[in-house]
Amino acid sequence: MYLSRSTRCGLFLAVFAVSGVAQDSPTADVASFEAVTDLRQNMEWILEPAAEVIWDSAGAVITEAGERDLSPTSEEGWADVVNASALLAEAGNLMMIPGRSAGLDWNRHAMRMSAAGKQALDAAVAKDATALFDAGGEIYQACLACHMQYWADSRQN
Repeated sequence: MYLSRSTRCGLFLAVFAVSGVAQDSPTADVASFEAVTDLRQNMEWILEPAAEVIWDSAGAVITEAGERDLSPTSEEGWADVVNASALLAEAGNLMMIPGRSAGLDWNRHAMRMSAAGKQALDAAVAKDATALFDAGGEIYQACLACHMQYWADSRQN
């Protein structure tokens, strides 16, 4: 069987392209995802500590002795908030990997939390205490909405 030069070239390019796509495809290793922590550990060891860093760095505390601003006052303090915010923003992806996701509503809550974490990250990078306070409120609302749907139901069983 004779194949023209253009046909051979096209066939070669098609095989090359398919082999390249298979190796470089971001979904090629999907089966290799492994949830290292269970859901409770994910919340207790990853999400909650990251959120606490943000909440403890935003707003003010008013006592009899006066008002104390919680905003970071050093580069290291802001760096801690940047790190916690980035972790929280990425943690939404952890909630959606196979083996953890509880479906579409769950994923919506996870995406809302990631968006709030990104909002906190932007505020921390900008060292904007007011925006960080607002982001802390968004994080709280995202957590609360998810807990109202999932955690409250599991406590009733």
